[in-house]
Amino acid sequence: MTSTALVLRSDGIEGLLSVVPALRALRRHGLRVVLACPPELSELAALTGAVDRILPARGLAPLTWPGPGEEDSGHPPLLPDLAVNLHGRGPRSHRVLLNLRHEGRGVDRLWAYANRDVPWVRGPWWQPGEHEVLRWCRLLRWYGVPADPEDTTLPTPLTASPAPGAVVIHPGAGGTSLRWPAERFATVARRLSEDGLPVVITGSLRERPMALLVATRAVLPPQIVLAGRTSLRQLCALVAGARLVISGDVALTRLAAAYRTPSVLVSPPDGRRHPVLHESGDAGAISSTQVIDAAVRALGAGVR
Repeated sequence: MTSTALVLRSDGIEGLLSVVPALRALRRHGLRVVLACPPELSELAALTGAVDRILPARGLAPLTWPGPGEEDSGHPPLLPDLAVNLHGRGPRSHRVLLNLRHEGRGVDRLWAYANRDVPWVRGPWWQPGEHEVLRWCRLLRWYGVPADPEDTTLPTPLTASPAPGAVVIHPGAGGTSLRWPAERFATVARRLSEDGLPVVITGSLRERPMALLVATRAVLPPQIVLAGRTSLRQLCALVAGARLVISGDVALTRLAAAYRTPSVLVSPPDGRRHPVLHESGDAGAISSTQVIDAAVRALGAGVR
């Protein structure tokens, strides 16, 4: 019988993309993978080719394993004997997995980084500032599972792109303090559109008002605003077929990298290895001209 690994990675798109090589390494190791993550990421998890089932998870809230009568929910009824913490250094994330119980039994083994507050868990020590992809591959290698940090490419979903060959502008960011001003995104969108490039603006449903504002200030029709109108699978298809992604959110540039799509990340420095355009810790210090010039270089053609 194939062993099952329960893997915790309970955050957003960027977090899931950072563990793709680790998930694939577990699958190659002969394990069936159940991923504890937000259910809205299920389409992206399926594209990794390494996830058998999703266990719905929110942050570090307690996990609930399905009972014997819940097989139809898409989850295996038996608690796995291995848990893998690809979420953080612990101790809270360690305990989320260690506290999981089913019919009086807990998880037998936990692969995780060492933490002095959970001394019975053996593992390598956390290295601050380490690139996320390398960090999780190093964890698995410590337990004897080879993992290739370059194994990040995603297959294009069998879904039509809503705008093939477009320049995707994603003005959202993790927080308003990191957000590049809407009027500067608008300047970039207008300039690229004037030079004959099709432009679309993406984002979540919550970010749709800001996306509409960018389109209005760029004097572009509201039809180009796809924010709140695409599923995650459609967004993947859009990015996979895009000419360029310009984003204030590192998650979109990481998705672009998974599809080998050129990208420009408008962000203050964050210590991670992404194509970041910045001059200081303030995203507002970046000019529209800088982003347009970076877009031209990324496209590899003169947009003049």
